[in-house]
Amino acid sequence: MTIVSLARFQFAMTTIFHYFFVPFSIGMVFVVAVMETRYVQTKDPAYRKMTKFWGNIFLLSFAVGVVTGLIQEFQFGMNWSDYSRFMGDIFGAPLAFEALMAFFVESTFIGLWMFTWDRVKKGLHLFFIWMVFIGTTVSALWILTANSFMQHPVGYTIKNGRAEMVNFGALLANKQLLFEYGHVVLAALLTGATVITGLAAFQLLKKKRTVSDVNKKIYHKTMRMGMWMMLIFSLGTILVGDLQMKYLVKEQPMKFAATEAVYTTTGKKAPWSVVALVDPKTHKTEASIDIPDMLSLLTYGKTTGSVTGMKEINAQLEKKYGTKIGGQKVSYYVPVNTLFWSFRVMVGFGSLLFLVSLCGLIATRRGRTAMYEKRWVMWLFGLLTFSPFLANTTGWMITEFGRYPWTVYGLFTIAQSVSPNVSVTSLLISNIVYFLLFTGLAAVMIALVCRELRHDPNEVEEGQLEKLTADPFAKGAF
Repeated sequence: MTIVSLARFQFAMTTIFHYFFVPFSIGMVFVVAVMETRYVQTKDPAYRKMTKFWGNIFLLSFAVGVVTGLIQEFQFGMNWSDYSRFMGDIFGAPLAFEALMAFFVESTFIGLWMFTWDRVKKGLHLFFIWMVFIGTTVSALWILTANSFMQHPVGYTIKNGRAEMVNFGALLANKQLLFEYGHVVLAALLTGATVITGLAAFQLLKKKRTVSDVNKKIYHKTMRMGMWMMLIFSLGTILVGDLQMKYLVKEQPMKFAATEAVYTTTGKKAPWSVVALVDPKTHKTEASIDIPDMLSLLTYGKTTGSVTGMKEINAQLEKKYGTKIGGQKVSYYVPVNTLFWSFRVMVGFGSLLFLVSLCGLIATRRGRTAMYEKRWVMWLFGLLTFSPFLANTTGWMITEFGRYPWTVYGLFTIAQSVSPNVSVTSLLISNIVYFLLFTGLAAVMIALVCRELRHDPNEVEEGQLEKLTADPFAKGAF
C-alpha cells in the first residue's frame, strides 16, 4: 500500500458513493415535478398522491447526497492539497458558483415545496419543485465544468507553476462539457424513471397484504409514466454517449482505444470485440469474439476507418510528455480491463432499459393491465431498479480511469497531486472510517426507503392531510 494508491482509493470510494445519489436525486425531482404538473393540469387526485409518495423518496436521496458531497469536498484539502494549489484558481470558481447559484436555490425551494402543501396556490407550489429541478441541473453544470477542464484544459495559462484562468467563457464553451453534461443529465433522468418504475413493480408484488384497487391504479400510472421516460431518456443517453465517444477518438484516444481493447492499430475495416480476454502486462488481447467492420461503423459511421491502438498512442505520448514527469517514471497505459468491461456494462444496461420499456409500453397500451399481473414481469422491472446505479458508476469509472496518469490531462499527474504531509497510517485509518460511515449511511438510506414503501400513496396522502389540519402551535405540538 502506498500513499498514492490509498489516496486514490479513498477518493474513488467517496466519489462512487456520492454519485449513487446525484443522478438519483436529479432524476427523482424531475419525475416528481412531472407528476405534480400532471396534477395541476388534470386535477386528478391520483397524481397528487403519486407526487407526495415519490416525493418522500426524493427527499431521502437529496439528504444523503448532500452529506456525501460535503465529505467528498474535504478530500481536496486532506489528500490532494498539491492538486488544489495547482488547480485552485480554476476549480474554485465553478465550485463557488455551484454553491451560490445552485445549492442555495435547491435548498430554499425544497423547503418551500415541503412545507407549503395546500398553503399556496397549486401553480406556485408547482413552481417550487421545478426550481428545485433547475437548481440540481445547474449544480451539475458547474461541477462538470470543473471536471471537463480536467479532461480537456481550456482558457488557462501556467504562471508560477499553477494553472490560472484567463477565459471563463472558454470553460463553459468546452466541447467536453457539452457532451459530458448532456450524457450525465440524461442518465440521471433515466435513473429517476427506472427507480420509480422498479419500485412501483415491487409494490405490486407485495405478499403481506393486498394492494387496494386505488393504489393499484396509482402504481399502474406510475409504471406507465416511468416507462415512457425510460424509453425517451435511454435513447437520449445512448445517442449523446455515442457522440461523446466519437469526440474522444481525437481528444483522448488512449481512453477510447482501451474501451475497445485495441492494442495494435487496426486495418481500414476495424472489428468490434463483443467480449475479450486482455493481458495488460503483455499488452495483448488473448482471445475475443468480434463482429467484422462494426468498430469502424460505430466510430466513423461507415464500414471503413482504422482505430489507433494503445501501443502507438503510448509511443506518441512518451514522445510528447516524456517517460518521466516530476522525476517519476510514468506509464500512459490506462487500466484497460476496467474500461473495457465498464463500457459494456454501461451500454448493456442502457440498451436493456430501452428494450424493456418499449416492450412494457406496447404491453400496456390502451389501458391494458394484464402485464401488471404477471409476477415474473414485475420482478424483472423490480430488479432493474438497481441497473442505473451500476451503469452510472461504470460510466464514471470510464471517465476518471481513462484519464490516467493525469489529474489534469496533459498538465498535472496523479503522483504530483497528493498532499505532501499525509502518511500511509493516516490514510488507512481514514479509509476505514469512511468505509464504515458510508456503510452506515447506506444502511440508513435503505431502511428509510423500505419504511416509506411499507405504506401506499393513498395512506401517505391521508396521513399528511391529517398533519396539515393540526394546529402547529397547539400545546404538545413540539
